[in-house]
Amino acid sequence: MHVQPYLYFNGRCEDAVQFYRKAVGADGIELLRFSDAPEPPPPGAIPSGWERKIMHGIMRIGDTTIMVSDGQGKSVAGFQGFGLTITVDSEPGADRVFDGLVEGGAVVVPLGKTFFSPRFGMVTDKFGVLWLVLTRSA
Repeated sequence: MHVQPYLYFNGRCEDAVQFYRKAVGADGIELLRFSDAPEPPPPGAIPSGWERKIMHGIMRIGDTTIMVSDGQGKSVAGFQGFGLTITVDSEPGADRVFDGLVEGGAVVVPLGKTFFSPRFGMVTDKFGVLWLVLTRSA
């Protein structure tokens, strides 16, 4: 069994993917647009003008694959009740990742030493996703 996060950005998926590419080095990005589907969506399934929005995508951050989409435009993107943890090998790496994710977002817990990690912090990025950044213990 394998569990993967699937994030819905309600029309901002392409912006989010570009942000994560810069902030945390996301790569292996594959994006399928609604217009790429062999059959058009049923009437009313997506808002008018969403043909070029992302129906389904994947991006890799380190060893993890995260699935992404613009959704179907019927609800606001809301990321509540969970967070994504990103573990890096060095304190400078934690600083770099944290600084990248906080651009346009907000610090929840500043980076610092804890009993479980030499470097730990929490940030909500500009899309509302909560990230926990930590360094492996020595």
